Amino acid sequence: MERNKRPGLVLCLGVLAALLSAVLALCLGAAGLTLPQLWEGVLQPDSIPGRILFHVRLPRVLTTLLCGCALGMAGAVLQTVLHNSLAGPNIIGVNAGAGLGAVACMALAPGAAALQVSLWAFVGALAAVGCVYLVGRAAGSSRLTLVLSGVALGSLLTAGIDAITTFMPDVLASATQFKQGSAAMASAAALPPLALAVGVGGAGVLALSRELDLLALGDETAFSLGMRPGRYRLAFLMLACLMAGGAIAVMGLVGFVGLLVPHMARLLTGSEGRRLLPLSGVLGAAFLTLCDLAARTLFAPYELPVGILLSALGAPFFLGLLIRRRGA
Repeated sequence: MERNKRPGLVLCLGVLAALLSAVLALCLGAAGLTLPQLWEGVLQPDSIPGRILFHVRLPRVLTTLLCGCALGMAGAVLQTVLHNSLAGPNIIGVNAGAGLGAVACMALAPGAAALQVSLWAFVGALAAVGCVYLVGRAAGSSRLTLVLSGVALGSLLTAGIDAITTFMPDVLASATQFKQGSAAMASAAALPPLALAVGVGGAGVLALSRELDLLALGDETAFSLGMRPGRYRLAFLMLACLMAGGAIAVMGLVGFVGLLVPHMARLLTGSEGRRLLPLSGVLGAAFLTLCDLAARTLFAPYELPVGILLSALGAPFFLGLLIRRRGA
């Protein structure tokens, strides 16, 4: 059912929201910048506003925009492919798998490049979602079974992260920030592999949006229309894990963006893939950027990891979804 007859307008408003959130995040902080100072920093990179902009604010804002876009689109893909509105990268263990892959890379290859860490995170995310899917199919057809198996596997993978950081404390200097999820780890060096993961994954799912709509109808219907559901499901899971893995490698275990944002997008534009996916991306970018801005300014001079704020927002939403689905 289409929720809005002007999807183009809704998408434009979403892009505008992402741009406004980026400008606010660039201006606000421990050292506030006015719009004239922001422009001065753009024109004069060696000035004080320029150093704040290019060395502190801009890498962080670009990181939250890209990670929010990646997690929003990955969540929309996972919910559609797995036929489960409760599925999100953090709920079904994708985040934990990506986190374990990233930490394992840091343990086995100290000083590894950002691209290498992202690749390990992708492999970990893909392995996690593959295990959850197989366990869910073996345990029964209930969609809640998929969520429960994801929660169990996520706990096991998180324990693996804790074990590595316990026995090898020098592996991850910012282990607490990584597990809580924080944009404070953002750096310019990590932006190219993150942009590559988001670009390839996002372009892939957008190009296959029609096939995603067919998968949403069910395997039997998709097969009757000449589609091979298994192959396309694997392709979509790989693309979703590529985006989620890239985001987790940079920001740590950021949760609930991939669960919350696709639901907001569906309320605005419906479930059609070519409308849902780009809107989930821009809303995810705006949402994560605003949450990170709130996390670092509301409790100044202290900075709250954005993952804590997202958990405070996402956990009640997840419980509400469970209550609404109690009859299923």
